[in-house]
Amino acid sequence: MKTTFLNLAFAASLAAAQPHGHNHAHLHQKKGSPVEARDPDVVTTIVPATETAYVLGDQVVTPEEAKAGIDKGLYIVVGETTPTYTPPPVSSTAKLDAQFLQKTSKTSTSSTPQPTSTTTSAAPAATSSKAATSGATGVDAEFPSGEIDCSDFPSEYGAIGVDWLGTSKWSSIQKTPSYSFGIDSVISYIVAGVTGDGCTKGAFCSYACPDGYVKSQWPSAQGATGQSIGGLYCNAQGKLELTRPEYKTICQKGIGGVKIVNKLNVGCAVCRTDYPGSEAMVLPLWTEPGNTYDLTNIASSAYYEWDGKATTLQYYVNPRGVSVEDGCVWDSPTNPDSAGNWAPLNIGTGQSSDGITYLSVFKNQPTTTAPLDFDIVVSGDISGSCAYKNGAFTDGSNGCTVGVSDGKTAIITFQERS
Repeated sequence: MKTTFLNLAFAASLAAAQPHGHNHAHLHQKKGSPVEARDPDVVTTIVPATETAYVLGDQVVTPEEAKAGIDKGLYIVVGETTPTYTPPPVSSTAKLDAQFLQKTSKTSTSSTPQPTSTTTSAAPAATSSKAATSGATGVDAEFPSGEIDCSDFPSEYGAIGVDWLGTSKWSSIQKTPSYSFGIDSVISYIVAGVTGDGCTKGAFCSYACPDGYVKSQWPSAQGATGQSIGGLYCNAQGKLELTRPEYKTICQKGIGGVKIVNKLNVGCAVCRTDYPGSEAMVLPLWTEPGNTYDLTNIASSAYYEWDGKATTLQYYVNPRGVSVEDGCVWDSPTNPDSAGNWAPLNIGTGQSSDGITYLSVFKNQPTTTAPLDFDIVVSGDISGSCAYKNGAFTDGSNGCTVGVSDGKTAIITFQERS
């Protein structure tokens, strides 16, 4: 039985050559009673890059200490946000100053079958639980709220299972035993699911979606101390309920505008944080040599908000050949110093309210100093330039950002070292 419950808070910022949030990851301590309410500490400063600090009360702890708590099921991540900012103008010649979308947690594992993004044609919403789980459905099919057993993972509605986590294919499970769904305005007691857990009554159960899609479900009630909560809800009858019922499908299509092309001779795992949810980097995109993939992008102002602020999508780029099982986790068993939470590079993306997507590629600092073992070049209909070659950014910085006008496309190319 756990005697200590810790919440890992994280503030992510999308910055331009403008003020942006200095990130502090807050660990809130809990001893068997509801978490004490606190306001997250988000300080607006002008800094050349963003960095993450893990904080328990007023004490900074190391990433290793934070990881140890995650491994033991004692931590959950709280609040990854994009503070308000004013983006620079995008033109065909403008060069943007370094702009960073910062990060959160992750997890790890091996190399075998990689998840694929299959979508089938939509079918009419089923009228019973039995019909709902056996009919022809897909990512565009309406989800029959309150009809499917919580023990049934909703792959027929587009959800992608992350089997390697050992949580019955769910990307995260957040147990909220003292919360009344649809009644309470905040969630003050949250227990993070661990390996061996399933989606059970009183839990929010999060999931991955196909390439180019994001999860559409999260409750309006969020953590009392800033925790993000996401996924379907397992109700008192043991049935899965929509938590954002105005959105009838469980995955929603992103806005596009960002693609990855893998020109390596091996595959590469790119892992997105499960947000809102545990905020661990467990949502997989496996890129095969010679293929092109959608890197999911969102209109930040129309997606999940944390503490009233728009949010962005955060990715971790693992070394060549590291599988999603070994890279889309916190602590990689095969590459403990250079994959998972210690992956060399991060990518952040989100479209601002003026229709410009800001796409950032930056070092995963201060967590790791590991260099990526291949090059990355951003090209296409972009403002600015961005390239990571031979272990360093070509302009000598720790990262770079480009702007992508609405309707245009940026290409992120993974290529052999030049």
